Amino acid sequence: MKIYTRKGDNGETSLWNGDPIFKDESRVECYGTVDELNSFISVARESIENEEVVRVLTDIQLELFVVGGELATRNPEKLKAVVTQEHIWRQERIIDVFMSRVPDIHRFVIPGETLPGAHLHVARTVCRRLERRILWLTREEEVSDLVLTYVNRLSDTLFALALYMDMNETNSLHDTAANH
Repeated sequence: MKIYTRKGDNGETSLWNGDPIFKDESRVECYGTVDELNSFISVARESIENEEVVRVLTDIQLELFVVGGELATRNPEKLKAVVTQEHIWRQERIIDVFMSRVPDIHRFVIPGETLPGAHLHVARTVCRRLERRILWLTREEEVSDLVLTYVNRLSDTLFALALYMDMNETNSLHDTAANH
């Protein structure tokens, strides 16, 4: 199987429906950032032994294919799967579960007291960038509000998981109070 087509050699690619688009356009930047986020989540997942967290991350990765698919078309009504309110509620339930397992925080925490926590914080920051890129895209084209909301919740989910992993391994969170 060949993975190259030579069709992208001139700086163009195609959206899901075949419409041509330049590779540096904001829509491509968005779904490219989804791909990057998914890859960083893979790195995080592979550094984690906690089966519950691994399951959550795997489910998120599958959901990111829905997000990427929706961003890779201008006609999401033709897609089999789109981001729904249930996706957002699921993230909120995950956030609530994992935040209930860590102490309340009232200051910034130093990201990543452990390797899994650090990987999750990197994924979180990529997710925040994705959110900014989607917002940028909404100024040019229509994007479902649910996609933007989902990505916002996902960054909170990754933050909650990072805190949980750090607490789970070190039994503490290093906040910035000592420096202020």
